[in-house]
Amino acid sequence: MNYNPLRLCEHRRCASASLRENFWKKCNSTILPEEPKKDIVRPKIIKVGNDLKAIKTMGGIEIKPEIDVDNLKLANDDLLLLPGGDTWMNGKNQKIIDSIKKNKSVNVAAICGATMALAENGLLDNRRHTSNDLGYLKMVCKNYKGEALYEYKPAVAEKNLITASGIAPLEFSYEVLKKLDVMKSDTLEAWYGLYKFQEAKYFFALMKSME
Repeated sequence: MNYNPLRLCEHRRCASASLRENFWKKCNSTILPEEPKKDIVRPKIIKVGNDLKAIKTMGGIEIKPEIDVDNLKLANDDLLLLPGGDTWMNGKNQKIIDSIKKNKSVNVAAICGATMALAENGLLDNRRHTSNDLGYLKMVCKNYKGEALYEYKPAVAEKNLITASGIAPLEFSYEVLKKLDVMKSDTLEAWYGLYKFQEAKYFFALMKSME
């Protein structure tokens, strides 16, 4: 299946939730140029939930899942995006973690609290990664054994795994777009530079890259 599932969890308190919601709301529209890169298949976003009940996010946006996790079938070229939140450690979202454990070749992008679920389930023990803080990760994830591979960076991409701190939605989005390969490299770098540094030169570079 050539789609990129967007994992939804029943959370309310992730600091970067509203920024990520805005990113994904725009992902199929204005955030990507009309022709961001030649000869690409524009990604299709499928919203996945524990069930099909509508979810109201911390930012007040109501999102209705299109399929439930029991009907999720992952292919190796899919990208499973796990948003942050404070429910990842209570077991309610274990089914999606089990799906990743069964198919470790699928692309996974996790931010904030979602990284803790990966850590607790041993999915970060042998991969370079980051999270909100190493000390906190060790404190809340008793099964975590990946300390030697922890990196103090906003976001870390390691093969088919992307992890990010909850206060790094821009870097997270950059790595996701890079993995999806939907923009030319100069377009992506200019887009990132514009939002990171707010300098006019990146705006003009972005416009030039789309000529």
